[in-house]
Amino acid sequence: MPSEKLPWWGNINPNVFISTVAVIAIFLAVVLLAPNSFELLTQRMNQWITDSFSWFYVLSVAVFLILLIYIALSDMGKIKLGPDHSQPEYHQGSWFAMLFTAGMGIGLMFFGVAEPVMHYVSPPVGEPATIQAAQQAMRISFFHWGIHAWAIYALVGLALAYFAYRHNLPLKVRSALYPLIGSKIYGPLGDGIDTFATLGTVFGIATTLGFGVTQINSGLNYLFGIEQSASTQMILIIVVSSMASLSVFFGLDKGIKRLSELNLVLAVVLLLFVFITGPSIYLLQTTIQNIGQYASNLFHMTFNLYAYQPSGWIGGWTIMYWAWWISWSPFVGLFIARVSKGRSIREFIVGVMLIPTGFTLVWMGFMGNAALNSILHEANLQLMTAVQQDSSVALFEFLSNLPFASIMSLLATLLVMLFFVTSADSGALVTDFLTAKTEHSPVWQRLFWTVLMAVLAIILLLAGGLSALQSATIMSALPFTFILLLMCWGLLKALRLDVTKMNALQEARITPRAIHNPRSWQQRLGLIMHYPHSQAEVEQYIQTQVQQAFENIQKEFQKRHLTVSIDSLADGLRLKVDHQHEINFIYQVVSRETVPPSFMPEVTADAPFYQAEVFLREGGQNYDVMDWTQEDLLQDILDQYERHLYFLSIVRSPE
Repeated sequence: MPSEKLPWWGNINPNVFISTVAVIAIFLAVVLLAPNSFELLTQRMNQWITDSFSWFYVLSVAVFLILLIYIALSDMGKIKLGPDHSQPEYHQGSWFAMLFTAGMGIGLMFFGVAEPVMHYVSPPVGEPATIQAAQQAMRISFFHWGIHAWAIYALVGLALAYFAYRHNLPLKVRSALYPLIGSKIYGPLGDGIDTFATLGTVFGIATTLGFGVTQINSGLNYLFGIEQSASTQMILIIVVSSMASLSVFFGLDKGIKRLSELNLVLAVVLLLFVFITGPSIYLLQTTIQNIGQYASNLFHMTFNLYAYQPSGWIGGWTIMYWAWWISWSPFVGLFIARVSKGRSIREFIVGVMLIPTGFTLVWMGFMGNAALNSILHEANLQLMTAVQQDSSVALFEFLSNLPFASIMSLLATLLVMLFFVTSADSGALVTDFLTAKTEHSPVWQRLFWTVLMAVLAIILLLAGGLSALQSATIMSALPFTFILLLMCWGLLKALRLDVTKMNALQEARITPRAIHNPRSWQQRLGLIMHYPHSQAEVEQYIQTQVQQAFENIQKEFQKRHLTVSIDSLADGLRLKVDHQHEINFIYQVVSRETVPPSFMPEVTADAPFYQAEVFLREGGQNYDVMDWTQEDLLQDILDQYERHLYFLSIVRSPE
């Protein structure tokens, strides 16, 4: 009987969806009715958090980084984000482009020139506007945009991808706490966690839209003399959101993926232009030296709280960045998890932490050093003055001193706009995941969040409440940091269990087989070198030999008072032994298409080759049981079951 068609609102999780919209409405009402009071309150709370919890932020981010390095270097790194047989959905180039543009592409456009210049003018320690201040400015910029930021994103992305694709839990923030709270993730507690993550995503994207259009407006003002005003910026938000809605309509593969790849190409073009037209040798020398200084001072900078030089600088910069990355981590982490299925944990950590960090260091190195060189050696004090007055014009003021300034400024403006589009549409995609029952939402749900974030940004822009929203977003990072620490605990607990089973499957002593009618070596060779089988042949074998073997062992298990079920799958059979409160044993034989060996005779390129592959709870085991006798199958089931019992004996708690 066909399933009933769901109503248009049928895929909404009402607890998360309605509560998120309600909180946003209350926030807007407070900002509109008492904007000055609310902004003053958020500023004071932010100052209190910075004064009281800066040590907590610094220590937490250090824990995230150390934990990820430990996981990548241990046996946990071998585990896949999905079943053992899974493969990545996206090739390396598309994967890197999507995670990079969603993570911080727009930030590099805004701060690539501005931040090194600001640190040069006002360093945390030492004399400003000196060679030492320039070196320190680049080292601090690398620190803020380097491996620590991506460690925060990687932690959330790893936890979500692992529990979603390895353990078939929902792709939501709540799933990362499953090892700690169990089935409560499906109740009010889980809804509350997802609501909190959704609010952080919506507020973060809205803030980025609101503040980011100022840079687009600056570029258009430089190029075409378009007025810098709230009305112009409101129109820009509508344009960017409309482009994001179009990308959302096309979906992940055709929309976000294509835009991300275009973003990366254009960013590389702009970077190469600055390198070629700028002081190329100087940029190579300084960037390599900056990377060396960053690496050699990484441990010191990680734990440096400037406790002996209390000036408030760390609260306005490092703590602000750590809080901002943490508040964005549900959005970026969930998006990275969504596009990382099938990769090993080691590949995921290395890819997410090192590849974007490498590109970021080169970008900041070339852009920042080129700007500082212009100030130090070409006496371009106008650039320094412009950045102090309005950081949004930094990139365009810098490009004005290079050849083809108008063309490159147009490219930069287009790039900023495209980065905004990818942030907005990926943010809408993630928000929809968090507020929906399943990933297969109607298009209107994703469009709803795109429109809501645009409306929120416009209202706050006109009401002057964007700084209050920025403060609220940063404040939300404090409680979410506690959630991240719990995620670390739960993730480590689950990974250790997975590694224990992986080692148990490899190390357990297996009872030798005792076959009543052993084959001759010629017969065994014939079985190993069997010709490719059709899908029909494999399915017939499963329905006869495998079915009979499962029924025979089911009877023996039942004699020993175990509950055993045999279930038909779309492509095979499954045997399940119920261990009640412990992990159940699953043995499946499925028909699976594979590539035939090239050395086999009489194999045509067009003929599909199928095998009867064994699947355990963890996924495919990469061996074929086609043409095995029933006794062979029974012995193999017992081998795997004995390994499973060995695993249970290791993890079983003493009574």
